Amino acid sequence: MDAEIRFTLNGKSVIFIGNPLRRLVDVLREDFGMLGVKEGCGEGECGACSVIKDGKLVTSCIIPVGSVDGSEIMTIEGLREKEEGKCLIDAFADGGAVQCGFCIPGMVLASYVLLRSNPHPTEDEIRLAISGNICRCTGYDLIVESIMLAAKRGEELWTK
Repeated sequence: MDAEIRFTLNGKSVIFIGNPLRRLVDVLREDFGMLGVKEGCGEGECGACSVIKDGKLVTSCIIPVGSVDGSEIMTIEGLREKEEGKCLIDAFADGGAVQCGFCIPGMVLASYVLLRSNPHPTEDEIRLAISGNICRCTGYDLIVESIMLAAKRGEELWTK
């Protein structure tokens, strides 16, 4: 049976009418055009489908859309509109942390959540924060360095 699910997507109120058991990743991509949300493993282990739900990083491939009723969801498309998102994306590009780009939206979202709660992370804290995201191309050193660069460049952004 179809349900009406209301949530905020990248700062805008939206309504989804359909099967509440559909995976959030599918609804975001197919119904709302959020193509930065990728499906990698389909089991919540690779981080390609990461989104921010009510301020926490979650894997949207294992979440039914019905569970986000009343929630705030942010995808990479929403984050790139924020000053913090632009800072992170620029740091990833400048630091050479982007190759194929498949994992990068999840990495950037994980970095955003980290820097919002810890504006001066250590390398170990960064590695822990992105540990749920798998990168097969770039390798983690350039990603970690890029997150450190974003933390330094956007110091005033993260402490707001």
